[in-house]
Parts: sequence; C-alpha cells; structure tokens
Amino acid sequence: MLLFALFGIVIVIFLIVDLGVFNKDAHKITTKSALWQSIFWVFVSTLFGLLIYFMGPYAYLEKGVEKFISGTDAGLLYFSAYLTEKALSIDNIFVILLILKYFRVDEAYYHKILFWGILGAIVFRAVFIFVGAYLIHQFHWILYIFGVFLIYSGIRIYFEDGDEKIEPEKNPILRICKRYLPISLDDRGGKFVFFDKGKLFFTPLFLVIVLIETTDLIFAVDSIPAAFAITTNEFLIYTSNIFAVLGLRAMFFLLAGIIDKFYLLQKGLSIILFFIGAKMLLEIVDVKISVYLSFSVIIATLILSVLFSVIVPRKAEAEKED
Repeated sequence: MLLFALFGIVIVIFLIVDLGVFNKDAHKITTKSALWQSIFWVFVSTLFGLLIYFMGPYAYLEKGVEKFISGTDAGLLYFSAYLTEKALSIDNIFVILLILKYFRVDEAYYHKILFWGILGAIVFRAVFIFVGAYLIHQFHWILYIFGVFLIYSGIRIYFEDGDEKIEPEKNPILRICKRYLPISLDDRGGKFVFFDKGKLFFTPLFLVIVLIETTDLIFAVDSIPAAFAITTNEFLIYTSNIFAVLGLRAMFFLLAGIIDKFYLLQKGLSIILFFIGAKMLLEIVDVKISVYLSFSVIIATLILSVLFSVIVPRKAEAEKED
C-alpha cells in the first residue's frame, strides 16, 4: 500500500534527522522548541489523516468477511484513534516524569531517553497490533472482551484519585536486570552501556529505559484495545497510534510543568473508554454507532475536559486561594 510505504519513509527520515542532526548532543529541550516540535507532529499527523481521507476506500475484515470503508469514514476513524491515543498519552507523561525524577536523571538526557523509549514503543506496539489483528480475524468475539475491559478501565480511571505513584523496586523486569546485569553507579556522560577493561556494564539510564518501556507496555494494554474498539483496520490503528506516540516526546517537554492543571482530562478519558467499550458491546445486538457520532463524542469530551480544567479551579487550589 502506497500510504503505508509513505508512512514508513516519513517515520524513518524524521527519527534519523531528530537524533542524528537536531539532537545529536545532549541538551535541555526548551519550551519554545517543544512547542514547535508539537505543532510539527500534529501537522504531520493531520496531513497523513487527510491523505487517508482522500485516498479511500479501504478494506477490512469483519467476522471473517472482507468489507470496505470510504476514505471519509477511514479518515474519521484514524482521527478518532489518534485523539484517543493522545489522551491516553497524558497519563503516560505523568508516569515518565515520575520515573525521571525518581532516578534523578539530568534534564539534558531527557530527550535521548525518550527517543529510545519511543523507538521501543514503535516496535512493541507493532507486535501488539498485528498479533491482536490476527487473533481478532480468527476469533471475532475477542473484540467483546476488549469492550468489557474498556468499560472496566473507564470506571477504574474515573474513580482514581489521580495521584500517580511508581514503585520501581516492585517491577519484576527491573529486579531481574539489577540481579543479573552489572550496573554502574554513574551514567558515564549519558551512556546506556559501556565497556571497562573488556567487561560490559549497564548504566542507571539503561534501567530508566527498561522501566519506561515496561510502563508503555502497560499503557498499551488500554490503548490497543481502545483502538480496536474504534476500528479493526490494522493500518489505521498502527498509523494513528504511532503518530500519537511520536508526538509524545515533544508533548512531554511542553506539558511537563503544567500537566497537573488539566486535572479533568482523566475523567474525560474514562468517559471515552467507557463509550467506545459500550459501542463495541452494542454490536452484539446489532446496534451500530456511526463513525461521525463516535468522532464527535471523542473530540467533544476531550475539548470539554480541557476547558473545564482551565475554567473550574481544582478544589485544593480554590481552597488555597481562599
């Protein structure tokens, strides 16, 4: 497919330019730079969505039967999945920030760590998505399990207090690394691994990468089923998911200092997960919610969550002002 080839070329070129040219040396990313990078990735993601919109129709499998969707519907499905993943990424940013603070990582190394973390996410999510697509094509009822899981996730997230906590010492993969790998006490100028007297050592930054990758896999447990609840077309799922993930790094630097201001976004996200989970389960009784309504609900919920977060002060902040 032409668009998939274009997608691959765009991703490879920008990743090479990003690390190899603009961010070759470790340095702190400014808010201005993060803003321009965020605008750039939103622009590229939107442009790709418009290409999908105008270059349809697209084939997909539903209960083992090949069906087609128009470019218009495909474009809306792409943007629905993209926006949902973007919203889920906000929680991811919270946790990544906590991990970096926990390990007291120098801010000059944030970009390098996030770059390799996101590169790993691209690979792992590809595996998740295409294995999931294969299983769904073989066993369509798995989608209904996804629906139940999303409703459960929506309810759980809604009633969480929003105070994220990390406990690296309880991460099994991290514990294995610490037990069996030779870990140095310093980062050796931002390296992940180094050789000393012919022996390979791993730095604390390597452990940070491991923790970020395993954390992303946990978040993927929510985001991948959510994408499949929107569409079963793996091309739309993967491209929307990866474009959202690629913009995560810039969004991290842009929102790291103010992310707690959008306290209602978590509630909005829970509503979206509940909605798309219910949408999936309603198909059991042949009740289908249109692509247009789904897109409208997702974007309206996100916009209102952000607006009310800004307009209505948090209870603790309101009490402090009084």
